[in-house]
Amino acid sequence: MAEVKSDIEIARAARKKPIQEIGVKIGIPTEHLLPYGHDKAKVSAEFIKSVKGNKDGKLILVTAINPTPAGEGKTTTTVGLGDGLNRIGKKAIVCIREASLGPNFGVKGGAAGGGLAQVVPMEDMNLHFTGDFHAITTAHNLLSALIDNHIYWGNELGIDIRRVAWRRVMDMNDRALREIICSLGGVANGYPREAGFDITVASEVMAILCLATDLKDLEKRLGDIIVAYRRDKSPVYARDLKADGAMAVLLKDAMQPNLVQTLENNPAFVHGGPFANIAHGCNSVVATTTALKLADYVVTEAGFGADLGAEKFFDIKCRKAGLKPSAAVIVATVRAMKMNGGVKKEDLGKENIEAVKKGCANLGRHIENVKQFGVPAVVAINHFTTDTEAEIQAMKDFVKAQGAEAILCKHWAQGSAGIEDLARKVVEIAESGASQFSPLYPDEMPLFEKVNTIVKRIYRGDEAIADKSIRDQLHAWEQAGYGNLPVCMAKTQYSFSTDPNLRGAPTGHTVPVREVRLSAGAGFVVIICGEVMTMPGLPKAPSSEKIFLNEQGQIEGLF
Repeated sequence: MAEVKSDIEIARAARKKPIQEIGVKIGIPTEHLLPYGHDKAKVSAEFIKSVKGNKDGKLILVTAINPTPAGEGKTTTTVGLGDGLNRIGKKAIVCIREASLGPNFGVKGGAAGGGLAQVVPMEDMNLHFTGDFHAITTAHNLLSALIDNHIYWGNELGIDIRRVAWRRVMDMNDRALREIICSLGGVANGYPREAGFDITVASEVMAILCLATDLKDLEKRLGDIIVAYRRDKSPVYARDLKADGAMAVLLKDAMQPNLVQTLENNPAFVHGGPFANIAHGCNSVVATTTALKLADYVVTEAGFGADLGAEKFFDIKCRKAGLKPSAAVIVATVRAMKMNGGVKKEDLGKENIEAVKKGCANLGRHIENVKQFGVPAVVAINHFTTDTEAEIQAMKDFVKAQGAEAILCKHWAQGSAGIEDLARKVVEIAESGASQFSPLYPDEMPLFEKVNTIVKRIYRGDEAIADKSIRDQLHAWEQAGYGNLPVCMAKTQYSFSTDPNLRGAPTGHTVPVREVRLSAGAGFVVIICGEVMTMPGLPKAPSSEKIFLNEQGQIEGLF
């Protein structure tokens, strides 16, 4: 039996084309590409503006069941489907998010796909890439510094230092920084106060960059950020501190989408990376809308399971950007079905048809949920060599009973040749015009009612519960004119409930709302539920322990 190569070994052996060739393939002239080395480039704002009048291609969303330790392979399927569509003669572009350093060195590993369905250069994408995340971190922390500096020099705006809402960020998992005291050390260092860090991908600046349509819109949204409140509870904005201009300058290049390629030399835009269990979990609006102007098909993914990623993609990104997806692909694996059916990870290699059937309840719930948005869904069964014919058939039979189709996909091992059937099915659905997309709730619905709508219709819970102080805060924001914003649910990705251990398709649970945050610049209200953390910690044995440079100076252990 041939030795199975690791993802990084496959990526390293890739026959990449110069990035200018990839650009020409989709109509981007060389002068509108800002190269970062030979294999990645940013697309100029001038070019993006020049194609705004082009006809839109069809948008395909790739989502998944709730993640399990068994693995699902959503990004791998997104990349594979992009290659598959190109293989059957369609002009397709893949749009995915950039990877966060924190999870790369923590537990998740990389975010560039896997096997023969990857985006390259894999090492760069999973590390510093083109510096976008560093720019976002710096812009965010410039605003943090300006707040404390303003208070130090007399506090002309009357900021109540007990009500500073703007935290600091870094792109690393570091639980020690969740809650801190800053400005210690006496008069010269300012006024001591409680503060804390979030991870960069949870930053409102990240969300703003991913939802802004151009630099002008970016600067306006940055100015709209509420950083603190006065004693009379009136808001203080970033523009009050004159921070918006300098922040936009720092983000000028980061606003431009990054063009790279798949292993099969097909184009991919990799841009932005908001967390999906905290923020809205989609790549940038600029990347997606530009890709739609250049291709017949754009394949994009939403983070984690459809209860988080797809819901936010539909209710936040599509609502705000005026996008209308033509079809959705829900990724699932036989292994994950067995895990949802109660099988332990070490026993997943043994055939267990009953566990597959039992675990399919989770998949069924996601199919129903996607259909609630009026978007037709197809299931991609991401193939593992341990899957048996009977287990695969059990999944197909279940999905058929749900009024959808499940297609076996072997893109991890075979590249685009292994996903042709799914590509043809996606084209069939998209060309049929069956999609009748609409968001789950109207803009004018009260904020807490929006939360309850998601809890009841997507999570199948009984209700959301929140202290009076939280309800009062939401009501105050409504009175201030923010009631028409969508809500961004921050909760565990592992379950429909707020209990990460409650797998399958639970019903009857309550969803406790712990905290709410107004992201006025991004244009949504963050609803923090259960124990979800906006600054993750590292596990006992982090992935970083296995990452090193070998004698040839090559990176080992990265995914």
